[in-house]
Amino acid sequence: MPPGGENGWVEGIPLCDNRAVTTALNSLTIEIRTSEERQAGGVSRMGAAVHPMIDGRDIVAEAFDPGPGHAPERLLSAKGPLRAGDAPHEVELAEAECTWGCCGALCVTVRREGDQVVWGGWRDRNGPPPALPDFRFDARAYDAEVARAEADHSWEWPARTTARLLRDWLRARPGLLERWQFQISQISSWKRDEIDVLLFHPHRPTASDEPWLQFRSVLAVTDEDPSVQATRLGVELTEHDPRDHAVLCGGSADFARALGFAWPPPRG
Repeated sequence: MPPGGENGWVEGIPLCDNRAVTTALNSLTIEIRTSEERQAGGVSRMGAAVHPMIDGRDIVAEAFDPGPGHAPERLLSAKGPLRAGDAPHEVELAEAECTWGCCGALCVTVRREGDQVVWGGWRDRNGPPPALPDFRFDARAYDAEVARAEADHSWEWPARTTARLLRDWLRARPGLLERWQFQISQISSWKRDEIDVLLFHPHRPTASDEPWLQFRSVLAVTDEDPSVQATRLGVELTEHDPRDHAVLCGGSADFARALGFAWPPPRG
């Protein structure tokens, strides 16, 4: 029997039994929430945002008021930024609706430590850091949840599905746009019956001062099967020079002059 009797106490001090103290791990569920906002003229704008739920807490809504979480295409693409790799990396979870330079953006550093994944190093890109602790997840459960969310497209409306399939179709055939000196900027849907296609010309922006411009096409979506429709739209988009049907929408006056285009871009 230990000193102090069965309870193992000596003068009111518990004896150490050398057993490791374990810390309860956090749980992560990734939700994707869609929204529909009625705008001027009765036009609806659709939206989708990623909401990481940690132990049932909506971390983005709790810690960052200026704007919504980023879109699934940004955070949950194949091998996307939420995956925990060998090296720590920072992930921007949400940005102010104006810009991060105005009202900030919520960022977290994701790192893998043995059999755990840690979210820590919280910061606001243009403000005081949020009062959030480090969160620790079982690595296998974390990896499984991120993979599940990446593969989940059940939240999509038909035009968003067609946009995703069109984006995949074009990325699998980069030469079709590159022959016209164009590269994909963004392909998505913000309305129930339209797809927005943004393209860079002659290349995406780089750290150098080489000129670039951005062009936009708006594609109508029908009730045709999304996979069939994506292939048809891809062929239509690439069989002719995009400059014949796309509208200049971004870049700069100097870049436009260097590439032989009028500036400013047309409005509307």
